[in-house]
Amino acid sequence: MTSDIIFKYFPDLTSRQKEQYEQLPELYNYWNSQINVISRKDIDLLFERHVLHSLGIAKVMPFVPGERVLDVGTGGGFPGIPLAIMFPETQFFLVDSIGKKIKVVNEVAKAISLQNLKAEHIRAEQVPGKFDFVVSRAVTQLKEFYPWVKGKFNKESKNELFNGILYLKGGDLQQEIAESKLVVRQYHLNDYFAEEFFETKQVIYIKGA
Repeated sequence: MTSDIIFKYFPDLTSRQKEQYEQLPELYNYWNSQINVISRKDIDLLFERHVLHSLGIAKVMPFVPGERVLDVGTGGGFPGIPLAIMFPETQFFLVDSIGKKIKVVNEVAKAISLQNLKAEHIRAEQVPGKFDFVVSRAVTQLKEFYPWVKGKFNKESKNELFNGILYLKGGDLQQEIAESKLVVRQYHLNDYFAEEFFETKQVIYIKGA
């Protein structure tokens, strides 16, 4: 699978952005052989299952210049790295509790000269400062995730949606949402992407507090 799947859905990318996306498979193949951050069966489907999946957030919420976005439990850099390429004037801070995964993130970011991204080996609860949005990809149940980031949001919003969480999840989420007791808005990614992989994938939005 090639980068064309990205360019099909995001036709207005600059040549620089295209080049950065196109560098990702070689970099992740290399680092995955050193430190396993992506499932072996998924590495050949990197653009669909990791890059485009991450960019589902970009379809729901285009970030604006100057915003600060925290990626919690980023793993090998998803959704943070694809989003940082897409929004070069937005600042991204990627965190994970596993240090070797942050090493991969930093090496990939350095290789493609991402100037708007920092990554650190730290738990979400310990992250200092305030953010406009928190993004994440299926790190844990919503009821467990929300307390980690509650209180980390700027009070003034610059965007269409008020500052909050944009959480990539899949499957039937009704019970999980009910158990969380949170007010959520669900965005179905099959409204944006035609591939079968996205049939049950969603972005969950929760207003920050």
